[in-house]
Parts: sequence; structure tokens; C-alpha cells
Amino acid sequence: MEELWPLPAPEVAEAIRSLCQRLLTETDALSEAIAGPTLTAQNEPALLADASLVEEDLHLNRSDVVQWLTSNVQRPGRRVEPYVGPRTAAYIQDLVSRGIAPDFVGGWRVALAIGWRRWLEECVAHCPSPDLLVEVLDVSAKSLAQYAVDSVSAMREASLAAAMGNADAEAIALIQLIAGGAPMTEDLAEGRLRYRMSREHVGLVLWTDDPEQAGALDEVVAAVRSATVGRSALVARASATSRWLWLSDSATPDLRHVRKIVAKAEDVRGAVGRPGHGLDGFRSSHQDALAAQAMIIRLGATRQFTAYADVELIDGLTKDRAGARRFVTKTLGPLADADVVLRQALLTYVQCGFNTTRAAADLYAHRNTVERRVSRANELSLVKVEDNPTHVAAALLVLDLAPDITAP
Repeated sequence: MEELWPLPAPEVAEAIRSLCQRLLTETDALSEAIAGPTLTAQNEPALLADASLVEEDLHLNRSDVVQWLTSNVQRPGRRVEPYVGPRTAAYIQDLVSRGIAPDFVGGWRVALAIGWRRWLEECVAHCPSPDLLVEVLDVSAKSLAQYAVDSVSAMREASLAAAMGNADAEAIALIQLIAGGAPMTEDLAEGRLRYRMSREHVGLVLWTDDPEQAGALDEVVAAVRSATVGRSALVARASATSRWLWLSDSATPDLRHVRKIVAKAEDVRGAVGRPGHGLDGFRSSHQDALAAQAMIIRLGATRQFTAYADVELIDGLTKDRAGARRFVTKTLGPLADADVVLRQALLTYVQCGFNTTRAAADLYAHRNTVERRVSRANELSLVKVEDNPTHVAAALLVLDLAPDITAP
């Protein structure tokens, strides 16, 4: 790349190298600090609504941070060439295929403001003289600003290349419009997608946390489709690491086979929305599935298959993690840190309608054992199950999904 400013003096170059080496130890924290504000600044609701794309955007932020810092360790104060690797290219392809157009300029503007503030703090703390500080800030400002300009240009070029090579863009864009609430007739949607709309639908999201496991993800999708005998199925490649599915039938589709298929795949997870009818059901069930996926990723939960109907209350409770922590600790008290067997016994007891026999059957334990565990769990809980079973069950469900939520 063409160099646009003079080489820094040796002492300036050495100071920049040392500062970048320090900041490389906190790339994860810096990336996390940038991620939320830049997502908002990109002003694209469809991006915010998809947890898989949000994860890819976070990876892109981290890659940009690491690229600038490592380049300045190797060549301090020089122009940094953006790196558009295979994972970034796949992310851009996913955005283009779904008609998602983030405001990259707005995102970079916010990222620069946050990153520059952290850089200033490091420079002021470790530059031994005012003259050196001025020189370091002058050179690094040029490098950072130019890196932002070059990165936006690289993203736009990648987007154009992806658009030219995408044969399925029209169908995927139509799905995106329907899912996003755009006015649409059932006849138009059916004709374009070759999928029956005037039936009962369930929307699913299948995803993997590892981009290297995309093959396993597609194997699960193929297995689900082959098992939907007599039903309609629609599949969309939402991103490199996720797939959207809809199953429809004259009655509510049975998802037991889907649960079994996902359970056999170690690296694939699934979320399903509540059933719905027609175009509105197609849309609402999909939105439910996306919300369940986002909650699982947000909490770092390990659950492999999640129905939104089972966790809708928990989704609302845990959007504010600090608030969820307070709710759990003030509801359960010592029970929050007790043996998970006690918590599971009490939760199952409540879910079984306070029927010890049913709870024992679900837990594969003797009735007397379950009674003892329930009694002990209720003793430890600050809020007693007989006083407020809803709060106790909700707090236990939060802990079941996010066991570390009470950690400081």
C-alpha cells in the first residue's frame, strides 16, 4: 500500500510498538467494549436481531483490533492494510444474501472514538515525555484514521463481489422481508418461495458456535428435511454458522424428531418458536426462535435445544444480567450456591404441579428421595415455594440456563 506520511523517528516507533504489545493482552475486553455501540451505530435492525450475525460482527471487531495492533508491532506507525479473511468474506456474503446493509461508516466512527480514548489513556500513562507523547499521538492518529478509511473501502469491495456472485439473493431477500414484517400476500410469498403459507408453521434456528462445523450443520438440516415426510420445509442459509428452517403441516408439526436429530449432533444447537398459522405465524414463530437463540448465546448457556415457549419469561428476566443476578440471589439465597441436585428436584416438583410422584418419575428417583431434596431445597431458599412458586421456579430456571449468573 502507498505510504501517506513520513516514517516515525526510531524512539517514536519503539514507543508505539511497546504500547501495542501492552494492548494486545486486552484485545477481548477492547473488542467487547466496541461491539455493542458499533452494532447500534450500524443502524441495521436485521443484524441486531440475529445472534449468529452479532457473533460474527464481534469476531470482525476483534480481527480489526488485532490487525492494527500486530501491524504496529511489526511496522510501527505505518499504514495498515485491512485483512479480509475467509471468515470475514463469509460474513459479508451472508449480509449481502439477506439484503442486510449495515452502516459501516457509522460503526467505524463509533469504534474509532472508543478505541482512540483507550489509546490516549495508554499513551499518557506510558510516554515518558510530553514531546514523545505528541509525536506518538500524531503518527498513530494518521494510522488509525487511514485504517478506518481503508477498512470501509475493503468491506464495500467485498460486498460488491458477494452481490455479483449470489444467485439466490432474491429468495433470501424475500424471506428477510417477510421475517422483518414487510407487507406481503400469502400468494406472492408461496409463488416465490414454493412453500405453503396457509398452514400451521414452526420456525427453527439451527446454528454452530464453530465455523469449521458448517458441514455438521448442513448434515442436521438434511436429516431434518428427510424426516419431514408429508410436511413442507423451507431452509434459508442465514449465515456461515446458522440456518433458518420452517416446517408446516395442516396441524401443528411434531418436533420430537427434530430434537432427536439435534441431540445426536455435538456441535449443532437449535431453537424453536411457538407454532403459528399463515404468514403471521411464519413470521412470529421465526422471531421467537431468533429470540431463544439470542438468549442462549447471551447467557453462554450450553442447552442444545430450546423452545421459546419454555423460556420466554427467562428471556425477559435476563436481558439485564445484573438485574437477573439480584433476582436470583434475593429469591433463592443460599439455594443458589447449593448442590444442583437440590435445585433440580425443587424445579421439577414445581413443574410437575407439586406432585411428588410425578417429579420422582421425571427425575428417575425414589419418591422419598425427592421429598427429602425438595424439603431441603425449600429450607435453603429465601422465598419459600409455597409463598411464591412462580418466582422460585423462574429463579431456578435462570440458574439452570446460566449457572454462573450469580458469580461476581
